[in-house]
Amino acid sequence: MSHQRNGTLSVVPLQEFLLEGFQGGLQTQALLCALFLALHLAAVLGNLTMIVVITLDARLHSPMYFFLKNLSFLDLCYTSVICPKALANFLSSAKVISFGGCATQLFFFSLLATTEAFLLAVMAYDRFLAICSPLHYPITMCPTACARLVRGCYGGGCLNAILQTSFTFSLPFCSSSHIDHFFCDVPPLLLLACADTAINELVLFGICGLIVVGTTLGVLISYAHITVTILRMRSGAGRHKLFSTCGSHMTAVSLFYGTVFVMYAQPGTVESMEQGKVVSVFYTLVIPVLNPLIYSLRNTEVKEALWMLGHKHTAK
Repeated sequence: MSHQRNGTLSVVPLQEFLLEGFQGGLQTQALLCALFLALHLAAVLGNLTMIVVITLDARLHSPMYFFLKNLSFLDLCYTSVICPKALANFLSSAKVISFGGCATQLFFFSLLATTEAFLLAVMAYDRFLAICSPLHYPITMCPTACARLVRGCYGGGCLNAILQTSFTFSLPFCSSSHIDHFFCDVPPLLLLACADTAINELVLFGICGLIVVGTTLGVLISYAHITVTILRMRSGAGRHKLFSTCGSHMTAVSLFYGTVFVMYAQPGTVESMEQGKVVSVFYTLVIPVLNPLIYSLRNTEVKEALWMLGHKHTAK
C-alpha cells in the first residue's frame, strides 16, 4: 500500500493481504472447495492411519518405518498448514490473511516442505545401507542415529524457512496487497514488492536449487548402488521384494522432487503464477494423499499390519 505526499512515494506497512486464489464464479469456487476438502480429508486420514499402524505394530518398529512415520507426519502437517485457510477463503468473499499470519504460514510451509526433501534423501540412504551393507546396518542405523538424522532434516528445514521468511518479509510491499495465489508463498509475494527482488530471487532459486539437486543426487547415487546390488542377487523372490520396496520410495521421490523443481528451482517461475497454482495443488494436497497409498499398496508388511489392526478392531 502506498500514498503520494509532496511528490514522493511513502511506503505504508501492510497490515493484511488478500489471497486471490483461483479465478471463477461461485460454481467454480464451490467445486474447488469440494475438491480441496476431499483431498485434505484423504490426506489426513491416510497419513494418520500410517502413523497409527506403524506405532501400534511392533513388526514395523524398524528404521525404514520410523522414517516413513515421520514422512506421514510431515505430509499431515504441511497440508494442514495450507488447506484450512484455503477452504475458508473459498467460502468467504473477504479472503483476508494478516501480515503475521502470512509470514507464519510461509515459515511453516517452508520448514515442512524442506524437511521432507531432506527426509526423502535420508530414506534412500537408509535403503542403501540396509541392502548394500546389511551386516553393519543394525549398528549404523541404531535408534540414536535415526533420531539424529531426523533432527538434522528438521534443522535444515528450519534454516531454510528462516532465510526464506526473513528475506521475503524484509521487503517493502507497496504495489498491492493482493497475493495471486491460494496461500502465502515466496514467488507471488515477490511480485508485490516495490524494491529490487534480485537478491531474493537468487536466495530462493539458489538455496532451493541446491537442496533439490543435492538431495536428488544423494538419492540417485544410493539407488545406483542398490540396483547393482539387487541385480547381483541370485534369488528372484528377493530381487522382486527389494525392487518393490525401493520402487515405492522412488515413486514418492519423483513426484515430490519433480514438482518442487518446477516451482522453485528454475528461474522465471514467479512470472507464471497460474501454472504455479496448479503445481502447488499437486505437492500440497495430491502428494500427501498419494504417499500413504504408494507405501501401503506396494508394501506387504504394511498391508498385513493394516489387516491385523482392522481384524482386532472388528473382533472387539
